[in-house]
Amino acid sequence: MEFSQITTIAGKEFWDRIRNRWVLAVALVFTVFALSIAYFGSAQQGAVGFRSIEVTIASLVSLVIYLIPLIALLLGFDAIVGERERGSLDLLLSMPITRFELLLGKYLGLAGALTFSTIAGFGLVGIVLSAQLDLNALFHYFGFMLSSVLLGCAFLSLAVMLSVFASDRTRASGLAIALWFFFVLIFDLLVLGVLVVTGGQWGGEALPYVMLLNPADVFRILNIFTLEDVRTLYGLATVFPATLAQPWLLGLVMAGWIAAPLAIAAWRFRR
Repeated sequence: MEFSQITTIAGKEFWDRIRNRWVLAVALVFTVFALSIAYFGSAQQGAVGFRSIEVTIASLVSLVIYLIPLIALLLGFDAIVGERERGSLDLLLSMPITRFELLLGKYLGLAGALTFSTIAGFGLVGIVLSAQLDLNALFHYFGFMLSSVLLGCAFLSLAVMLSVFASDRTRASGLAIALWFFFVLIFDLLVLGVLVVTGGQWGGEALPYVMLLNPADVFRILNIFTLEDVRTLYGLATVFPATLAQPWLLGLVMAGWIAAPLAIAAWRFRR
């Protein structure tokens, strides 16, 4: 494996997103939404202005779970199938580069663009709020940004996997939207439905482990469980055991969600 080939492909993908203003647009969206939530998130209770980092992160988590997976899936769904439809895939593979190097380079370039836009957007908000935050609050906010990056990379990995399996861009885009609906909207409803129908007699003890099968839920637990007041408000203390909610353990689960789809995509792409 030639790392120079991988970095060349990754650099091209990254700078293509910079040149078409994609990174700037996404970073601006994150900044506007985050500032609005930080200062106007409590307007319904008759309060305007920054209240606390716990309330802000809890509100941002709800936003990020919907927004970042969708952006990541739309960013990566045509990474391979798009090249195949344009006829440029055969040209790329005729060069001294392996299929794995091409796949990994494309993923790293797209992940770099998504990471840059996420950190730039939320980081700017962190700078604005830094005068009102202590070191502990800044630590929690930094953890939120890092987990947002991991969430985006996990769904980007799923998007690249879809791009390898799909036969055309139309099918790939449809599968990407279906995947977003399943993990963001349908998964939790299915789990809740099973618990309600069975009266909690089936799946109750397995619920924490079932939630690990959804990267969006892992992201939510990773952020909410570390905030005492918000954890109690969400009721996670009674559902998710503290021994399973260790940040390092949940981080490993997110890393698995990044690596597993990429490994499947690499296996399929070599065939």
